Amino acid sequence: MSKIGRKPIEVSTAKVEIKGKKIFLKGPKAEFIHELPEEVNVILENGFLTLSISENNRENRMLWGLHRALIANKIIGVQSGFEKNVKIVGLGYKAQLLGKKLTFILGYSHKIDYELPVGVTVDVDKTGQNLIFKSSDKFLLGNVCDIVRSFRPPEPYKGTGIMIEGQVLIRKAGKTKASS
Repeated sequence: MSKIGRKPIEVSTAKVEIKGKKIFLKGPKAEFIHELPEEVNVILENGFLTLSISENNRENRMLWGLHRALIANKIIGVQSGFEKNVKIVGLGYKAQLLGKKLTFILGYSHKIDYELPVGVTVDVDKTGQNLIFKSSDKFLLGNVCDIVRSFRPPEPYKGTGIMIEGQVLIRKAGKTKASS
């Protein structure tokens, strides 16, 4: 049995409609359509979505847990949305928001422009070093934060670069003087 797949998903403010193998989710933040594979079934009872599988084998159990997690993330997304904090560390490193375009100054000889995809918004503080990305799609939000981090990954000696909150950075000791 899948430990994730058997958990019911609470649906509080989201409107859920099931038509065959398609689940239509609508809430105050967004709308999603999720299509289930043939092996996975869904039932809506008393404000809870419950998934089940038609035949108990390894592949079906994997699909069961996967689609339960994807649907749960979409329900949270349509109800409240997701946000990730990104911090830019370094002297002179900063970001500026102009419309839907982020401009990064990261110590290179040029500025880096990044166009935000549809469905993702960002708040930049006045220093330009703390960014809060918001979206109703968890997968898209993670991809955007990873792309932004790739512009200047944190380096292990000084710790400068772009870091996502909660990321563990393993610091290295620098060179030491030879004592003789």
